[in-house]
Amino acid sequence: MTSTRRATFTITFDGAAIEVEEGQTIAAALIAAGRRSWRTTRVAGAPRGAFCGIGVCFDCLATVNGRPNVRACLATARPGDAVTTQDGTGHADDAV
Repeated sequence: MTSTRRATFTITFDGAAIEVEEGQTIAAALIAAGRRSWRTTRVAGAPRGAFCGIGVCFDCLATVNGRPNVRACLATARPGDAVTTQDGTGHADDAV
C-alpha cells in the first residue's frame, strides 16, 4: 500500500505557522497541528473547538482573515489564511 501526501501550504493561527494539506478544512488543519480550541464562549470564556464536525453546532467558530464567525469545520483552508481565536461573538470591535 502506498501513501500519497497532498501538496502543503501554510496558514497562521494566532500568529503561529500551521502546515496544511491541500483540501483540509481549517478545523482539520488546527486539530492536526494539536490545537483543540479556537473560540471562547461569550459569557464564561470556556474554550471551544470542533464538536459535531458538520457545521450544525457552531462550536468551531473562528475569525478568518478578520471575518468572525467562520465555521472552521466547513471552511477549506487557503494559502496565507490568518486564523485567530475568536473571543465570544467575535464582534467586540463593533461595539459602540
